[in-house]
Amino acid sequence: MMTVAIPRALAQDVRSDNLFSKRGSAVLDAPEPERVAFHSGKRRAAVSEMPPRRASYANDYADDYGDSFDEDGEPAGKQRRGGLRLSVRGVLFPKTLWGRIALGTALLILIAGSIAGVLAVRSYLLHDEHFTVPDSAAIQIAGNSHMTRAQLLSVFGEDVGRNVFRIPLAQRRAELESLPWVAHATVMRLLPNRVRVAIIERTPAAFVREGSRIGLVDAGGVLLDVPAQDADSGGASTTTHYSFPVVTGISSADPLAVRAARMKIYLGFLQALDATGENLSQRVSEVDLSDPEDVRAIIAGSAPSSAVDRGGDILVHFGDEDFLERYRRYQAHLAEWRAQYPRLASVDLRYERQAVLEMHPGAVAPSADDGSTPAAQGAPR
Repeated sequence: MMTVAIPRALAQDVRSDNLFSKRGSAVLDAPEPERVAFHSGKRRAAVSEMPPRRASYANDYADDYGDSFDEDGEPAGKQRRGGLRLSVRGVLFPKTLWGRIALGTALLILIAGSIAGVLAVRSYLLHDEHFTVPDSAAIQIAGNSHMTRAQLLSVFGEDVGRNVFRIPLAQRRAELESLPWVAHATVMRLLPNRVRVAIIERTPAAFVREGSRIGLVDAGGVLLDVPAQDADSGGASTTTHYSFPVVTGISSADPLAVRAARMKIYLGFLQALDATGENLSQRVSEVDLSDPEDVRAIIAGSAPSSAVDRGGDILVHFGDEDFLERYRRYQAHLAEWRAQYPRLASVDLRYERQAVLEMHPGAVAPSADDGSTPAAQGAPR
């Protein structure tokens, strides 16, 4: 065995914390200049740096690069040379020209076949007689109680004998909803050859008098005709009875927004009278909404007390607020007023401390001591 002496200066440069250790070997952190290698007593050429150690390099920098290495120093995530590699590139995209032509031709045939199939199905659905609406009985209607079946079928007059897929459902729904009584409509196809119609009708809230014509009006101000009586109503009632006050001051010439605002006042007036559950609105026979700041209502009174008394109905001015309180005042003094003024025609309750009374034309108004103020005979106030 041969002993090699290492210079002391070189030994001091070797630090234990900079060594890469593997199988008992020690490697310098950095190559030392002018190192001399001895082997079997022979001196070799000086080397400027030491050869890298693959295993040591891999173990030291594995954490820095995030790769794991196997025992031979190869990255674990990489396939070794000679390993099995799979590729589908040649299957999806042929490498040869004829293979690509064959693939393109197959795709074109597949697309053409799909289009032809769709066209064939469409032609069958649009022309086969099984999908033709045979008669009006194939049009089912539900939800009508005020409109007759004949009125609603008039919208589908062109669809009898027509292919069910050619019926414009959205257009038919719009036509139905343009009818005054129809608030909402639904139209759907029932294969193979039927149509189902479901409607929601408007709910009338009052009679409306415009000149000599009497009709109905709903809460939104939509004017409605009195339902026609039809023996073949198809579910609609042939006799409809209403118990509403008659509303005046609403005209078909007014915009819908104006009519809706006045109907809101009307409904608020009735709700105020019925707030206590006494159904006081049942005594209201007519409401004039021509002046939104003065709700005028005809209140049914007692039967005529004499031949001079023309009737028991009295026109009452309620203003635009405190409807229930003012009705209480009217109710509390009505008997007294009628005793003093047999031909009492109207009472104005818009004033807090007094009530203005008006007689029928030609009546003589005696003096009053109850705080009421009789108006001049037939004179406007």
